Amino acid sequence: MSKNSSEQNLISPLTHREGQGEGLARIDKWLWAARIFKTRSIAADAIKNGRVSIQGMNVKPSRMVKVGEVISVRKPPVTYSFKILKTIEQRVGAKLIPEVYENVTTPDQYELLEMNRISGFVNRQRGTGRPTKKERRALDEFVGPSLEGSFDDFDWDDEDLEND
Repeated sequence: MSKNSSEQNLISPLTHREGQGEGLARIDKWLWAARIFKTRSIAADAIKNGRVSIQGMNVKPSRMVKVGEVISVRKPPVTYSFKILKTIEQRVGAKLIPEVYENVTTPDQYELLEMNRISGFVNRQRGTGRPTKKERRALDEFVGPSLEGSFDDFDWDDEDLEND
């Protein structure tokens, strides 16, 4: 084994690949590699849907980011902000994340998140998904009494006699 090949094994996954450009990485790859999104396609979809911005401007998934830029990621109800410390395109372990970015999200965003948790309100679009047990009981209570007994008083035989 040559000395050169043993040096390659010691290279940290946080270093740049050659030919990548000095300190640049695609934003979709960086968001995935920095573990902000679970998959690269989810990161790309979030970017396309305008949930990711740099300096208040929406970007494309192919946008190159560099060290020092602040990325805002909107994951309702919170908008997270991350300052890039290293540009990477390969996913790294969770222990190495503090070397990749600094979380500069304002405390009021975390207060908003905590208030949302405390309220217990589940934000669900109207008409999507099954009703909860509580909603189902409310529906039964609302619909049930008005339909019950409405046809019990009707005499079906009287209608047949009039037609003969």
